[in-house]
Amino acid sequence: MSKLLEGKFALVTGIANRWSLAYAIAQAFAREGATLALTYLGERQKIAIEELAGDLNTAAILPCDVTKDEELAELTDSLRELNRPLHAVVHSLAFANREDLNRPFIETSRDGFLLAQNVSAYSLVALARATAPLMTEGGSLSTLTYLGATRVVPGYNVMGVAKAALESAMRYLAGELGQENIRVNAISAGAVKTASARAVKDLSSMLEKAPERAPLRRNTDPAEVADTAVFLASDLSRGVTGNCIFVDAGLQIMGA
Repeated sequence: MSKLLEGKFALVTGIANRWSLAYAIAQAFAREGATLALTYLGERQKIAIEELAGDLNTAAILPCDVTKDEELAELTDSLRELNRPLHAVVHSLAFANREDLNRPFIETSRDGFLLAQNVSAYSLVALARATAPLMTEGGSLSTLTYLGATRVVPGYNVMGVAKAALESAMRYLAGELGQENIRVNAISAGAVKTASARAVKDLSSMLEKAPERAPLRRNTDPAEVADTAVFLASDLSRGVTGNCIFVDAGLQIMGA
């Protein structure tokens, strides 16, 4: 590509390790010329991200627990202190208790349901509220979702319901932030073996079956997801908002 994000400043959340989709996106953003701010949760994750940031054009590595309003407020202040407009935000955050993923959905605990909604869905709203005022030149807010938001995927359970809420929140945010020239979209990625995905007990089966059913006869490459994120952050997507773009080798079009 040809520096599609040259001169842009982007915030990427949710990097856990080098296998994270968020890391693949950060690499693609840096390749296309963007300057990055990265967030971390806890000192252990900070160390990991500092090591990964060496290959990225990183201006700041900032703490952010999206369940704490005070840390979101501090994130806004820290980004503002960099004295440059924010052009793109990537929301790559999700969590559910492993026990709620492993038991039948009907047995989901109340606390587990609320936790999944808070971290996986409401966090998009909270992050948008924290960053939209900094997007003074307009821009793009992208989140990551999965087919389990609209179809029953065995083992995805409470996370599927959280992703459904996330996709709806994306559309409502797109409806409101459009007047500020801020686009809000979601990427529905196919199954990828990330640290968070390993909590889904049927992940291995999903990865084995996808090449048999997907039109492209293969699993999803994280680089494909990252390139789609580049498109959404670039001016090429200036007319695209409120959409869910599937990057799953076509699996979503297939019947049971």
